[in-house]
Amino acid sequence: MDLINKSHPEEFFLLGFADRPWLELPLLIFLLITYPMAMMGNIAIILVSKLDPHLHSPMYFFLTNLSFLDMCYTTSTVPQMLFNLGTSKTISYMGCAVQLYFFHMMGGAECLLLAAMSFDRYVAICKPLHYTLIMNRHICVLLVVTVWLSGMIYAVSEATLTLQLPLCGRNTLDHLLCEIPVFIKTACGEKGANELTLSVVCFFLLAVPLCLILVSYACIGHAVFKIKSLGGRKKKAFGTCSSHLIVVFLFYGPAISMYLQPPSSISRDQPKFMALFYGVVTPTLNPFIYTLRNKDVKGALGNLMRSIFTSK
Repeated sequence: MDLINKSHPEEFFLLGFADRPWLELPLLIFLLITYPMAMMGNIAIILVSKLDPHLHSPMYFFLTNLSFLDMCYTTSTVPQMLFNLGTSKTISYMGCAVQLYFFHMMGGAECLLLAAMSFDRYVAICKPLHYTLIMNRHICVLLVVTVWLSGMIYAVSEATLTLQLPLCGRNTLDHLLCEIPVFIKTACGEKGANELTLSVVCFFLLAVPLCLILVSYACIGHAVFKIKSLGGRKKKAFGTCSSHLIVVFLFYGPAISMYLQPPSSISRDQPKFMALFYGVVTPTLNPFIYTLRNKDVKGALGNLMRSIFTSK
């Protein structure tokens, strides 16, 4: 690693897959395909949720926020990765700091938003008579504001603490982007407090919401099990919940494997593949999961396409 006599380097060199250069072209092609797909898919979800009156419900209000969040999440990393793969592998210190804030703000917000969406499904299936009373417009807006503010607080606090760490002149990050665990691993000096803080905060952002989601779906499963009609059971369990459960496991699995262990114990390539998964793959797949497994969204998309072609 290069040593420079400054309090912090002017720029970082992102190694990426420098030890496996044959991976760079497939990765470039992969990002050029998935990024437009993620943007178009999430924009389509937002449009149909806003334009179709049948989708003006709390479930689709949360889904709209998830789509917007996924667009911001993938945009915070993919353009920079494309630039690094196409030209220079450097990122300025300020650019790295901004990416550190935004990437973790979106990630923290998504953890909590998925929990809020599971609570919505719990109330809809287990408390159907009280659904409109509990999940009213005010409560939905309050939940979403809390989600975004919590993500912002997490990012500002953790990223600021991480940027205070001494780098001892090191300006090389063995990663595709700027991410807190890799930044901590690269830093020199005493890092125990930062590792402990990150583990505690991520426990409350990952493990606690995941437990609440699992409890919600355990209650939903119990309620569905009591439904005598098999058709009704399928409609409730698979029609409204399976899409959300798939998204939960796609996001939480890689995030837990990355953040609920000390940064010093992370293997060299783990951050790269995990970041690609929850920062690129999951935002790309989410619109297709919700569309393919949801009759309401498929119907709204069909109506939107027909109206567009009819007007033309």
